[in-house]
Amino acid sequence: MKLATFNINGIKARIEALPSWLESARPDVVTLQEIKSIDESFPREMFEDLGYRVETHGQKGFNGVAILSRLPLEDVTRGLPGDDGDEQSRWIEATVIGPARAVRLCGLYLPNGNPVSFDADGRPEATGKYGYKLGWMERMRHRAADLLALEEPVVLAGDYNIIPQAEDAAKPEAWRQDALFLPESRAAFRRILHLGYTEAFRARDQSPGQYSFWDYQAGAWERNNGIRIDHLLLSPQAADLLRDAGIDRDVRAGEKPSDHVPVWVMLDA
Repeated sequence: MKLATFNINGIKARIEALPSWLESARPDVVTLQEIKSIDESFPREMFEDLGYRVETHGQKGFNGVAILSRLPLEDVTRGLPGDDGDEQSRWIEATVIGPARAVRLCGLYLPNGNPVSFDADGRPEATGKYGYKLGWMERMRHRAADLLALEEPVVLAGDYNIIPQAEDAAKPEAWRQDALFLPESRAAFRRILHLGYTEAFRARDQSPGQYSFWDYQAGAWERNNGIRIDHLLLSPQAADLLRDAGIDRDVRAGEKPSDHVPVWVMLDA
């Protein structure tokens, strides 16, 4: 089973690039982020014609997540538990029925968290968008713990808006006061990992210079000034099934690309 995650930065803008990648990479299942579309406006027929089932959790103009799957999906749920007042579309779950076994897949678009306010001592304040990011990550930690209790293969796939380590940025010094790289953000990410999850890509490749996002500005792609913020976390049962993982970086060089590229895993499932 090939599972991928891809922040497409707008389904309308990627209406040609996304099908092209699907046809060449042929993932069995892909979680999408930033579809920027309400459910009714998502061009589902295009992907159904390619053999994919389509489940969306959309929002007009912002955010929005989706799952495209060649395999059967069961028990689809939408929204991250823990805050009934949260109206942002950032979380979708489904059970993927693979040829050998089922996998619980969560597609997520973690809040960016910028801008960050700092107190007089230079410490980030957990208010505004940054407070929302940290609160969302704590809710995610609780959901991730609940999923582990199932003792089943679980994959948490998406745009985490977290640079885990300095080697995950071409210029880490440029991100020191950014919500993606603040110590508090990375600590929240590690708390999820330390529940018992494995970060799939780093389990297969520990080399620096591996990125999944390049800004559109200042020639970031041409200079390889990137960051790695798209991740797939595997429960112990899913980690036991891991065969391979990778980043489809060449997608960034295509026609009208997203600023992100797909990241994928191959599981014996």
